Amino acid sequence: MSDIYENNTEESVVDKRAPREVDERKDDTRPSDNFVPQSLLPTPIPQDGWVFRWVRTQILGESDNINVSTRFREGWEPVLSEDHPELKIQSDYGSEFAKKGNIEIGGLLLCKASKKAMDGRAKYYQDMAQTQMEGVDRNYLRENDPRMPLLNPERNTKVKFGGNT
Repeated sequence: MSDIYENNTEESVVDKRAPREVDERKDDTRPSDNFVPQSLLPTPIPQDGWVFRWVRTQILGESDNINVSTRFREGWEPVLSEDHPELKIQSDYGSEFAKKGNIEIGGLLLCKASKKAMDGRAKYYQDMAQTQMEGVDRNYLRENDPRMPLLNPERNTKVKFGGNT
């Protein structure tokens, strides 16, 4: 054993190394400083004509059948895990939806609906919000008095120079 180490003296090892100035490090070998944590809920690959949404199936460990049935009546349908192998997830253990081959994580079920139906739903709620805002404005401006206006969005100022007014 001592024969092996006799030839490997400290001087011979130092002589074989290249000077430090010659070594170049590549910048791309170090990991990026821009860490982005993974989302708790994966996003499926988008499909033309479909919209995805996570629907609550449980709250505080209790099943939320009312919410699930409401979303199903709105047009949402559960997504099968075999249709989206890119998600690579483990669904909730013992979940009724997971037993049927759906994707459920933490009491949230991945669902999809047609884009056309969801655009109609969004328009309905947008129109409802607009009607409510108009009602609020009418109620507020009902008390308006021209001598002391509550809201005067138009401020018309006319300036005349010279002449009789």
